[in-house]
Amino acid sequence: MSSNMMFQKILLMFMSLLVAAWIIGMISHNSTKFWSALNLSISLRNWNTSTNSSYPKTPLSPLKSLTETELRIKGIVEKLDQLIPPRPFTHVNTTTSAAHSRVTILNPQDTYCRGDQLDILLEVRDHLGHRKEYGGDFLRARMSSPALKAGAAGKVTDFNNGTYLVSFTLFWEGQVSLSLLLIHPSEGVSALWRARNQGYDRVIFKGQFVNGTTQVFTECGLTPISSAELCEYLDTRDQEAFYCVRPQHMPCGALTHMTTRNREISYLTVKEQSLFHRSNVGVEMMKHLKHINVSRCNKNENIKEKCQTGMKVPVPGGYTLEGRWITTFCNQTEFNTIKMNDCLKGKLIYLLGDSTLRQWIYYLPKVVKTLKYFDLHGTGVFKTHLLLDAERQIQVQWKKHSYPFITFQLYSVIEEGYIPREIDRIPGDRNTAISITLGQHFRLFPIDIFIRRVISVRNAIERLLLRSPATKVILKTENIREMHTDTERLGDFHGYIQYLTMKDIFKDLNVGVIDAWDMTIAYGTNNVHPPDQVIANQINMFLNYIC
Repeated sequence: MSSNMMFQKILLMFMSLLVAAWIIGMISHNSTKFWSALNLSISLRNWNTSTNSSYPKTPLSPLKSLTETELRIKGIVEKLDQLIPPRPFTHVNTTTSAAHSRVTILNPQDTYCRGDQLDILLEVRDHLGHRKEYGGDFLRARMSSPALKAGAAGKVTDFNNGTYLVSFTLFWEGQVSLSLLLIHPSEGVSALWRARNQGYDRVIFKGQFVNGTTQVFTECGLTPISSAELCEYLDTRDQEAFYCVRPQHMPCGALTHMTTRNREISYLTVKEQSLFHRSNVGVEMMKHLKHINVSRCNKNENIKEKCQTGMKVPVPGGYTLEGRWITTFCNQTEFNTIKMNDCLKGKLIYLLGDSTLRQWIYYLPKVVKTLKYFDLHGTGVFKTHLLLDAERQIQVQWKKHSYPFITFQLYSVIEEGYIPREIDRIPGDRNTAISITLGQHFRLFPIDIFIRRVISVRNAIERLLLRSPATKVILKTENIREMHTDTERLGDFHGYIQYLTMKDIFKDLNVGVIDAWDMTIAYGTNNVHPPDQVIANQINMFLNYIC
């Protein structure tokens, strides 16, 4: 009886092994089919167009890598929320007053030496003269000597208790004027931050669909804008999305052009809007401070390294003197026409971004006469621009960044590509240089759109530098613009938050930085499109990085 039981156990184990072997074989066979199908789907175009007949609850299904991106976006937004806490107010009298606030020069002197640091203590008070107990005011510090065509930004440190330290480095000798502007009180800053992140609908996108001789416009947007049948334009890797209402009897692929209009909407209360009247924006806080005198004092200057990518840019990163931008962190070459021609020889240069970078491609032919425009048959100022010098093998191309792109003018979306995708198409080598700028067109939307794009750009640059470490990548930050523009949509507070965010995301990456924010404060331009003198110095800084 015992031997029979033993035999049955052995037989049962043998049959179990056979069954297990069969199951493993089937799994292996199906697994091969599964991964083959997955690889096929991955090899398809990353930019997909599809149709959706109902309002989608979640535009995309995040992959594992995207979960990390979403967590990073969430973390950055949380940090910004802590930096800009809610500051509700009941009356304008309780907000920061430039007239009642007090400035005190620390350790005042009759004469200062070039290279010294001048520190000023600011104590902010409200319109009733009461000392404020919290910070968060949006301030702008600048020193200047108009006769010397000199200017530099100051550095503002917020102690979050109603006091600020305003520091100026005295870069040049002569008579120097100091300025500290109250752009917005902390209550206004809080209102702008809340309003910005409250909606995506400040802009109406209108997409043009073309089918033969038929042209139809429908409403589009960065989020699903209707319960009607939608065309979805999705970048599944970077989780970028754009939507249009699908016109009848036309495919989603018939979208050819885009234009935008402002929507008459505000997320500010009437009381909050009063903080942004022209007379309340950019008010001088140091009206009664006299000029200071700066002497040479025979101080030795530190020898600096040649400008190169990867260098940390301090604040301020430079100053203007006789109209020329002079860096504080690296040894800068002044590129005259001859040196510029030598530097550009054999170079492929890609300019990716908005119209502030397009200014470069307008300026370059004024100096490098051999560069000629090549007609790519586009229309309008937002078409792809190309400069060529075939004999010396120079190519300079400007291409706008993709959605969101805000303009009344009709522009083509046929070749539309997000900057990360454009970077992925560039092989790169030691004679290839890329300059990137983002910001102005993102100010009208919640900050997460901007953060996602910047993270994707960084990832694309990392991929580029892996395959081609010798390629030069230069980041141009956004610049200040008109002080009395539509503050809720386009004001510099939004730009400043993006400026800080971009610098933080790109830190520790081997790129060069042209700090256009710092530079345009120094020049005092207050223009979304700075004059040629500023553009020339931006290009000069770019050439210092690539040659």
